[in-house]
Amino acid sequence: MSYKVLARKWRPGNFSEVVGQQHILQSLSHALDSDRLHHALLFTGTRGVGKTTIARILAKALNCEEGISSNPCGQCASCLAVDEGRFIDLIEVDAASKTKVDDTRELLDNVQYLPTSGRYKVYLIDEVHMLSKHSFNALLKTLEEPPDHVKFLLATTDPQKLPVTVLSRCLQFNLKRLEPDQIKSQLAHILHEEKIESDDEALDLLARSADGSMRDGLSLLDQAIAFGAGKVNKDDIRKMLGSIEQQYIHALVESLAKDDTDLLFKAIDDAADRSPDFNMVLDELLGSFYQLSLAQQAPAIVAQRSLDKQWLEQISGAFSAEALQLFYQICLTGKRDLPLAPDTRTGFEMLMLRLLAFKPDQPAEPAGTSTKQPVNSPSSNKTDSRSGAQQQAPAQRNFSKQAPVMSAEPPQVQECFQPETQSEPYPGAIESSAPIIDDGPNQSVQAAKVSEPSVLIDEVKDNTAVASSTDKNWSELIESLALTGMTKQMALHMSPAVWNDIRLDLLMDVDQGAIYSDTREKELIKSLKNTLGDNLKISIRVDKPVVETPAQQKKRLQNERQQAAELSIRSDKTVNNIIDSFGASVSPASIRPVN
Repeated sequence: MSYKVLARKWRPGNFSEVVGQQHILQSLSHALDSDRLHHALLFTGTRGVGKTTIARILAKALNCEEGISSNPCGQCASCLAVDEGRFIDLIEVDAASKTKVDDTRELLDNVQYLPTSGRYKVYLIDEVHMLSKHSFNALLKTLEEPPDHVKFLLATTDPQKLPVTVLSRCLQFNLKRLEPDQIKSQLAHILHEEKIESDDEALDLLARSADGSMRDGLSLLDQAIAFGAGKVNKDDIRKMLGSIEQQYIHALVESLAKDDTDLLFKAIDDAADRSPDFNMVLDELLGSFYQLSLAQQAPAIVAQRSLDKQWLEQISGAFSAEALQLFYQICLTGKRDLPLAPDTRTGFEMLMLRLLAFKPDQPAEPAGTSTKQPVNSPSSNKTDSRSGAQQQAPAQRNFSKQAPVMSAEPPQVQECFQPETQSEPYPGAIESSAPIIDDGPNQSVQAAKVSEPSVLIDEVKDNTAVASSTDKNWSELIESLALTGMTKQMALHMSPAVWNDIRLDLLMDVDQGAIYSDTREKELIKSLKNTLGDNLKISIRVDKPVVETPAQQKKRLQNERQQAAELSIRSDKTVNNIIDSFGASVSPASIRPVN
């Protein structure tokens, strides 16, 4: 007796044996049990997810001799004939080979005749999107109003190619790609029934390689059984698929963490000794970067998915979150370009060198820790990784009783030195001989002595600490509040004029007054009191802020970084040599600061 492949031998014979697709099986079961099945059904989905299988089970359910139900007996003459592919009233049509309008007309000529032996005449048209335009037109009228004894079951992998006139006449069911766990469970069940030895990791590899298709998974399993001489083990599967053990992927990742080129190429050589498919090695590397990102930002998911938690926790601290995202994107783009390389190993090695070349300069920090540096500390300077140009981080504005610091923007400086225009005191108006540090590079201005009523000066000296001081930071406070939408935008365009234990006076930028409303003010005050305490007296006034708002600060820092990036490019010797040699020019719009 000839061998029957697993995909045919284990094709489901009823709905209970179908893997996945419960959202479709439930609808069809209810329709069959209540005798309310539509006359035209369209099944869509990628290859091997069960479109034709479900259609055949439907044909069997409609023609079972024990009656229409969602559980055909599987033993009567009609059920056995459907299973064996010889049921005369199930007309299966391969639309890919019968695309002409004459084929469709010949098919429809027999629609009017009653079934020969069954209850319904079922037309199963596979890959229906392959029909010609004229064939679709010939099908439309019959598809809309077929005889009572006819059911149309259409299947396609590309529903976008179907005319809307056909879609509107059918009930559409979208079959999902199967999850690796679903495929693995079915493979394990089949191997158990077939009494074939296997190991868990081998099934994992096969399930992932099936790429959502049960038929592909069963075909791979057939190949694996033949390759392993009746056994399915991980070493044979890796050889068959061209994949590679995780220890070699771990070695690649660890060499990137150590920024060691020699170690990287040794890891590549070790991997190459296993004769892998470097496309699959790249897929495994992408999976490792994904898992490391999970370990940093969603550790609970790592435990749920039975990943290598110990290794992930050990190595994830060696990368910043930004580096992992950058590496993943570089590899994803490189995968597309890999077929264009002279050979896949050369392309893979170049891709690994690219990961080293574009590795962020800042030291890695554990996920969830702050990346802020102390004000004016040496480590607060950032380096442009492309040109090496130093970018001095702007000093944080520190309004204190000893050394008031004010914005370098001329309009704000003028406002601050005109106390008669202000209706409330502000911390920067205290008499002081300390210099006012300007944000511009290597610039400073001398403090102007401003006279204020003594009562206001005393109030400021005794109580006030403005938001941008080290202990009270308005920007950080806003980010910590549960604010969304326009209320948060309104808060970002405010800055404190007075902030102490009993009082918080906020000035909202008059230029952004259009987003102010009483409702948003009440929502903001309520959120602030929930965080700072109900005893705090809070007032909000639309006026010119005396200190930078978070929105103004963000815009200024962006402009400064952009200017520094443009200066870095203009002063770069390599860029200037290219411009001089080739008569080239640099597009300002193409220059972006490096984080």
